[in-house]
Parts: sequence; C-alpha cells; structure tokens
Amino acid sequence: MSELTWKGRWNELKGKVKQQYADLTDDELLYAEGKEDELLGTLQKKTGKTKDEVEDWLNKM
Repeated sequence: MSELTWKGRWNELKGKVKQQYADLTDDELLYAEGKEDELLGTLQKKTGKTKDEVEDWLNKM
C-alpha cells in the first residue's frame, strides 16, 4: 500500500481491522507517518499473517 493510500484511508481501514481482530487496541493501530513497517509488524504478529498477506488484506478492504 502506498504512503498516500495509508494516509487517506487509515481511519476507515482501522475500523474494519478492529471488526475482524477485536483484540487489537487503538494504540496498536495508531498510524504514524514513516512508521508503516512497524504497523505492519504489529498486524503480522496479531493476525499470524505474513507482511505480503497483511498488505494484500488491507488493499482488498
């Protein structure tokens, strides 16, 4: 997902992610510019998916 896509859609995506993985906290889903890899790492750990799977999953939302 491009940086611009992250910025523009993150609040919408965050809600959808929380619907599927309710154990994720707002702090874990906090988007910070330039920290996309950390966010992906958190999502990988919580969902058990690979980085590519997480990116594909978010792109399809």
